[in-house]
Amino acid sequence: MFILVINPGSTSTKIAIFEDAKSIFQKTIRYTVEELDSYPVITDQYSFRNQSVVSSVINDANFDISQLNCVIGRGGMLKPIGAGIYEVNEAMLSDLRNNKYGEHASNLGALIAHEVASGLNDVKAYIADPVVVDELEDVARISGHPLLKRASVFHALNQRAVARHYARGMGTDYEKLRLIVAHLGGGVSVGAHRYGKVIDVNDGLNGDGPFSPERAGGLPAWPLAQLCFSGEYSAAKVKKMITGKGGYVAYFGTNDAREIENRALNGDERAALIENALAYQVAKEIGAMATVLEGRVDAIIITGGVAYGEPITKAISDRISFIAPVKVYPGEDEMRALAENALMLYRGKQELKIYV
Repeated sequence: MFILVINPGSTSTKIAIFEDAKSIFQKTIRYTVEELDSYPVITDQYSFRNQSVVSSVINDANFDISQLNCVIGRGGMLKPIGAGIYEVNEAMLSDLRNNKYGEHASNLGALIAHEVASGLNDVKAYIADPVVVDELEDVARISGHPLLKRASVFHALNQRAVARHYARGMGTDYEKLRLIVAHLGGGVSVGAHRYGKVIDVNDGLNGDGPFSPERAGGLPAWPLAQLCFSGEYSAAKVKKMITGKGGYVAYFGTNDAREIENRALNGDERAALIENALAYQVAKEIGAMATVLEGRVDAIIITGGVAYGEPITKAISDRISFIAPVKVYPGEDEMRALAENALMLYRGKQELKIYV
């Protein structure tokens, strides 16, 4: 089975061809600012990017595109949906083209996948486990005010992929386990996984939970409100402080976790303090998720790019290892995770879901 995987970023598109579970071609297609600036809305880029994807598959991979069995793209900003794999349909395309639930480069995943598949015979386009996967229990949605509900926005694709990987290694099924998964990347999300569903997780994008290299995480509410009404900050600037220029960027002007780790190791006391604070907050969030699972936790998994740093994973593990065994899977392999979802569908191990 040949699977084309498409993962768009803000200035690039990652593509891969898998033969079953084996990657036989990978490439990152990069675009100049000038090329992308001619499109006022990100989703307008899909036709331009589609051409580059098809060209790369045919010319660089030297692959007969007619051999593809399916195309799967990274899921974008859609309405809250359950986890799993979805066929790209008109309802999904309409919401993405109109940026109904938010504008993001990941919205292009389904659009490009559909464009590629529509030019082939009997080939379907899919997405799997987008960031808007929402399986929260009702009690987890409640905040301290009815106007502000807690939302599920997190690293669903990688969290579920590493949870399944851990389960396979233990000779069991993901749906039989109670796990806590902490994804440490540009944002941080910590999810409570109970028998195949993420029943509670912090909003890793919009200001909830631990801070991260780029995001501010949960902030003191009244001081934040005072800052918003001080007249010194626009709404756009406050949003940037929360989602793009918080965390390490706010403290050090960089989102490079390796740089902060090296500073700390070389005696920079401030870097050591802030890095330790990130580990402290992640560990505290993991502890909170342990209560969601009533203390019955089969394992705690730490993943994401920041998890390559041994000092920070050790600092987290030292605080939480009393709860359950800790397993570290550094990095994230979204391309493989998408391909695995397609394989599970075609092998009858996962049901196709419909976006409505």
